[in-house]
Amino acid sequence: MSTRRNLLIAGACFGAGALAYGLKPRKRLSLLGSAKMEAIVPVTIPGWSAEISEGMVKPKTEGLAAELYDEVVQRTYKGDADGADVMLLIAYGGLQSDLLQIHRPEVCYPALGFAIRSKKASTVQLPGGAALPVVRLVAVAGDRQENVVYWTRVGEALPTNNTDQREILLRTSFKGLIPDGVLVRSSIVHDDADEAFAVLDRFIPTMLSAVAADSRRALIGTNPAKVMRLAGV
Repeated sequence: MSTRRNLLIAGACFGAGALAYGLKPRKRLSLLGSAKMEAIVPVTIPGWSAEISEGMVKPKTEGLAAELYDEVVQRTYKGDADGADVMLLIAYGGLQSDLLQIHRPEVCYPALGFAIRSKKASTVQLPGGAALPVVRLVAVAGDRQENVVYWTRVGEALPTNNTDQREILLRTSFKGLIPDGVLVRSSIVHDDADEAFAVLDRFIPTMLSAVAADSRRALIGTNPAKVMRLAGV
């Protein structure tokens, strides 16, 4: 009887091990491929020109976070007409998992002394009619008010909160896939949030339109990129 019970337990353990192996992600899902974010986003876009910027809030790149981000691009775009300065940060990670996943700005800003005055899920309209899911933040530190519009892409999904992001990673993992991910964050230092967001709502579609059609999916996913391409953008 003892031998039979031991065989049953061993069989159950083997079955659980085989199931765990079957569920373990083994295939990469990369929308960026071998390209570099710095190369696909133009330095000069219609109505805006940029320079490399080092003085902005950025995700941690030490410790465990150093394994997450393969590339961090920082630029400040100046409007040719109104002189508005838009700070753009793109943080890309080729491997997203429960332990290694994009850090959202509502976590990064408070860690650097900012208070989040407001946070709201929203959309930005793109050429062709696609609605890009974004988050709008107002972060304040002393007399500095930074108005932020950002989005995250995890595989083909565009989650607007941590809960959705984790659920997407879990579902992707069950499919045996390891997705890549990107945080795209644009911001303006300005006392008037509505005015700043109006500028960012113009900047984001212009920036994405300047990216080559076959590279846009690395920033916004395949379906929104396809809508823009079909619209002739």
